[in-house]
Amino acid sequence: AVVGITSTIEGQMSIFGTTSQSSSEGSGIILSADGYIVTNNHVVDGASSVRVMLNTGSEFDAKLIGKDAQTDLAVIKIEPTEQLTVATLGDSNNLEVGERVVAIGNPMGLEFFGSVTEGIVSAVNRSINVDNRTMNLLQTDAAINSGNSGGALINRFGEVIGINSVKVAYSGVEGMGFAIPSSEAKPIITDLLEHGYVK
Repeated sequence: AVVGITSTIEGQMSIFGTTSQSSSEGSGIILSADGYIVTNNHVVDGASSVRVMLNTGSEFDAKLIGKDAQTDLAVIKIEPTEQLTVATLGDSNNLEVGERVVAIGNPMGLEFFGSVTEGIVSAVNRSINVDNRTMNLLQTDAAINSGNSGGALINRFGEVIGINSVKVAYSGVEGMGFAIPSSEAKPIITDLLEHGYVK
C-alpha cells in the first residue's frame, strides 16, 4: 500500500526561452481501491506533473485532489488498471511510548523503493517547529530519511498510525524522526477528499 511518488517541477524560463526542470521523490499511502493516495504536501507542492509507482513496478500519472501546507498533507489520485492494496488507518490515540513501529517508504528516492526500518515510539505528542509552523507529531527512532516523506509508520497490527514527515538532520543527530499522527490526519484527509482544501 506504500507507493513511490515523483514530482516534476518546472523552473523559470531562461533568456533563451528554455525552461529547466527538477524532480523530487517521496512516498505515499494508498487510501482506497479506486486510487486515492495520501502524501506530504511538500512532496507534491509546486509540481507540474506527478507520477506514482506501485510495488508491482507499474507507473501512473496522478492528479492533485487537494493539499494543505499547514498540516503538510496532500491527496492525489491515480486511475489504476490493476487491483490496489489499500492501507488500514489505525488510531494513533491508542499508541504508547515504547511501542515498536515500522517505517516504510523510499529513502533517498525510488532506487530504495519500499525500504523498511524499525524503531520505537519516543513521544506521542511532540510539538516541533517546522517552517514557522508548530506541528504535534509522533517521534520515533525508526530511520526516516529524505524520500520517506509521505510514507507509512505502522504499528504491530499492520495499521498506519502515522505519515512520515520530518527528520531532524543536524550534524551528529541520529534517530529523531517524526510522523503526522493518523488521528490528526484523518479529518484533514476527509476534507481534502470532499472539498480539495481544509474546511
